[in-house]
Amino acid sequence: MQISLRVPPKTGERLKSLAHKAGKTKTALILEALKEKYEPKKNRSQIVRDLAGWMSKAECEELRNAVELFNKIDDEDWQ
Repeated sequence: MQISLRVPPKTGERLKSLAHKAGKTKTALILEALKEKYEPKKNRSQIVRDLAGWMSKAECEELRNAVELFNKIDDEDWQ
């Protein structure tokens, strides 16, 4: 897909200079910047796995037990 991008002259010159120094096209540099800024780094399950690493096995089990009640539905609450 083609798009047109208008940038201020100073930004255009900076982009041209950076692309030249990196040995890339301006398009490649812009796409790289967009990918770095907006592409998700990790999905939800990867984030949870990373965060879970700070807990010991005992702490993990304690947390699991503490939140178990949220997995149960009491029909009386919905009447």
